Amino acid sequence: MKTRIEVPEDSLFGPDNLPYGVFAPEAQDLRVGVRIGEQVIDLAAALEDSVFAEPNLNAFMAQGPRRWRAVRDRVRELVDTEIPTAAVHLLRDVRTTLPVRIGDYVDFYASIDHATNLGRLFRPDSEPLLPNWRHLPVGYHGRAGTVVVSGTDIVRPHGQRRTSSGTPDFGPSQRLDIEAELGFLVGVGSELGTPIDIEEFDEHVFGVALVNDWSARDIQAWEYQPLGPFLGKSFATSLSAWVTPLAALEAARIPLPAQTPEPLPYLRRSKPWGLDIDLAVRWNGQTVAHPPYSRMYWSPAQMLAHLTANGAATRPGDLYASGTISGPEPDQRGSFIELSWGGAEPVAVNGLHRTFLEDGDEVVITASAPGPNRRRIGLGEVRGRIWRAHEAHR
Repeated sequence: MKTRIEVPEDSLFGPDNLPYGVFAPEAQDLRVGVRIGEQVIDLAAALEDSVFAEPNLNAFMAQGPRRWRAVRDRVRELVDTEIPTAAVHLLRDVRTTLPVRIGDYVDFYASIDHATNLGRLFRPDSEPLLPNWRHLPVGYHGRAGTVVVSGTDIVRPHGQRRTSSGTPDFGPSQRLDIEAELGFLVGVGSELGTPIDIEEFDEHVFGVALVNDWSARDIQAWEYQPLGPFLGKSFATSLSAWVTPLAALEAARIPLPAQTPEPLPYLRRSKPWGLDIDLAVRWNGQTVAHPPYSRMYWSPAQMLAHLTANGAATRPGDLYASGTISGPEPDQRGSFIELSWGGAEPVAVNGLHRTFLEDGDEVVITASAPGPNRRRIGLGEVRGRIWRAHEAHR
């Protein structure tokens, strides 16, 4: 038997989108699927291809751009006609999981508005941007083993925090924060010692997914000098269950903001582009920010070129994220340390004055972008709820 999938015209997950994920129907094994509206197509069943019977996207992503295009074209053909009924599942009836096996995770700091805001908060008597910021995409290596799929509960982390006496104590973070980001997933890896040229971005990166890089600001503030983020960042990073392929974002490509001074040659692309993606951050059901990705200073191609400039290898499933996405207006800030201005200007959330995350709080980040024919496409949400930390060993 075959069925025809009907999708409302205003759906953000129509046939121009078709994000990939990994799911399991009840009592069945994980496999790769494509979301269409509020349904999921089982690609192993629909295309009779064993690469989609895997518990992650890695093997498919490693096949490269020609294969990505062929599969996308075939799925669109099926959506326009009929699909085997057994290959179609309601989204509400399946379990989604982390869509890729992540080998490495790098987080950048690519928003000039976010970097400027934090510079003003932390160094009020100095220039907000450090001297290197306009010359290279600043980043750090995160912990791939603590990247979790959207919907996973987040346990409040413990760590050292500076006290008013200048010495540390140890306990649960009291300044727990979010960072609304966009993640990029490597499909085709690169050899050790061989940088990825900035013009080769499209040959290596498969797609994008929303990221929430949870951050313990009090732990981070004590530990980050002189070597940078560690325990304040490594306890959890949430990733959407759905990966939007680059092919779905062609209409969202826009020119980069002006870069001054001009980047060094390895960071220059013949046609530099950014992405017109609008995010929304909901805190306990209330929308508190609308970060615009279009304001990002460094492009995803520049981030990848810099990540591999020293010859670092990449592998299918490697994740790198943009860093916090923020804009110049107060309601465009993608972290709560910015929204509350370091806690000095509380945010009204459901009638309460709030600064940082409390136990039981839930944060949901969504996004949409221009698609073909003046319709918008959606990126899969990233959701997480904070729970009290377990008693830690001291």
